Amino acid sequence: MHWYEKLNKYFPIEEMKSKEHMETLLEERSDIYHKDEGPNHVLMYAELDNFVFIDYLFVSKDARGQGLGHKLIEKMKEKGKPIILEVEPVNYEETDTEKRLRFYKREDFTHASSIGYRRRSLATNEINEMEILYWAPNNESEEEIYEAMKKTYKLIHTYRDQEFYGSSYERVEEVLTFKEKEQTENILEDI
Repeated sequence: MHWYEKLNKYFPIEEMKSKEHMETLLEERSDIYHKDEGPNHVLMYAELDNFVFIDYLFVSKDARGQGLGHKLIEKMKEKGKPIILEVEPVNYEETDTEKRLRFYKREDFTHASSIGYRRRSLATNEINEMEILYWAPNNESEEEIYEAMKKTYKLIHTYRDQEFYGSSYERVEEVLTFKEKEQTENILEDI
């Protein structure tokens, strides 16, 4: 199965970039956007000078529980930069979200509770709320993570969006917000 099909079957439509968008990023932004693919995984990520953004991490059901996800995260940690990713809020009706959060908690990720992220999906036209998780090897602040997310949004998420989707995503200031430690509870606390 093609790497895009693996991602498309696993991730909700409102979180997926189009195949054309991702292939264009791999081709035109190859200096920062990368794919790590194996028989049982697909890892799409952006690496900039001062952080790594994991766009998609897929491990096949057959390989789960065997340490593959841990090895992929360790490979990213070896870069010595903060790692940032977006996750769905906990949905107790869908067990995968809780398992995913447990995995990132075991990998020492922190919930960026002061960062809000709400984006209208161009696929469904519905508001999609996500949580930001990060790993900070040098105790980077949530404000630094927020600035990195803004950069990711501009360089990756909205790259040529008008061309690929027929309309543009909202401006970064409308999607990402930063509030001093009052916004939400830590979603990893009770996991």
